[in-house]
Amino acid sequence: MGTKFRKTEQNEWYEQWSIFDNKDLFLFEDWIFPATIEDFRDKTVLECGCGGGDHTAIVGQVAKSVTAVDLNTIELARERNRKLDNVTFLKADIATMALSEQFDVVFCIGVIHHTDDPEKTFQSIYQHCKPGGKIIIWTYSAEGNELVRFIVEPIRKILLKNLSRKILLYISRAITIALYPVIYTVYITELFSFLPYFDYFRNFRKMTFKRNVSNVFDKLNAPQTHFITFEKCKAWFNEARFVQQSISIRKYVNVSWCLSGVKKQ
Repeated sequence: MGTKFRKTEQNEWYEQWSIFDNKDLFLFEDWIFPATIEDFRDKTVLECGCGGGDHTAIVGQVAKSVTAVDLNTIELARERNRKLDNVTFLKADIATMALSEQFDVVFCIGVIHHTDDPEKTFQSIYQHCKPGGKIIIWTYSAEGNELVRFIVEPIRKILLKNLSRKILLYISRAITIALYPVIYTVYITELFSFLPYFDYFRNFRKMTFKRNVSNVFDKLNAPQTHFITFEKCKAWFNEARFVQQSISIRKYVNVSWCLSGVKKQ
């Protein structure tokens, strides 16, 4: 039996982005590198999975036009970006959307790994990019995420999935508070660089308490999470689809992939 693709909302995402935001510019710039904000300037842009619309706001300031697609949070994103007149918001599943145009730049930041079928989602992203256009994806990696894959995920599925978001928020805050002493002592010295998530926690120290809580909450709240292997990244961004010199498959803080490439003509 084939995968059943979602046509109804997942309330978890609306609740998450009603509480939190994703406005850290340095993170967005890290995730899209080697692309930059300038790659969006005066371009037609498709955002696949806009969440609360924070990245929409960043790109919308320079792009010719932005089409932001999300199945769960489109009303929230539209309200937060009501002053941008070059942004169109569409409620749709990014794996099955059938838009009437292709775009200069298609980007998907932190979303593809939460879709029902990342492979189907990637094919949809690819189809909506113009030949000669650029695709940018940031996604969780299988490599380096063993703790989350084999400990956090089973706990989430068995114990946490049916909890209210309010209780989950309290748990996320408690976990974040518990992490601070370790991250600001043991994880500061390079002597312990062999520890899991050592590079990841460098960013933890750059962010606010609320932003760190949101990262923990995201791990516990997501209805489903897939972890993408290096082999899958290479299969997606191969030389048959993309200009060879443009392909970038880059590990980010050892727990995620930054992927980009120019689609062949």
